[in-house]
Amino acid sequence: MDIRVNDILTMKKAHPCGEKRWLVLRTGMDFKLRCLGCGHEVMGPRSKFERNIKAVDRKEEA
Repeated sequence: MDIRVNDILTMKKAHPCGEKRWLVLRTGMDFKLRCLGCGHEVMGPRSKFERNIKAVDRKEEA
């Protein structure tokens, strides 16, 4: 799956704050994500997060 820094990921399940969208801060073997609702940052294995992604929103750069 092609995930890049600054992509917005919509997950299948909501964060406890109620938000389903996360901003990608870092990619590689691990992802670092920031919740767009409360600002909480999490880091974990790519495989775990990729299973839970529902949609990827990418801002096209000129």
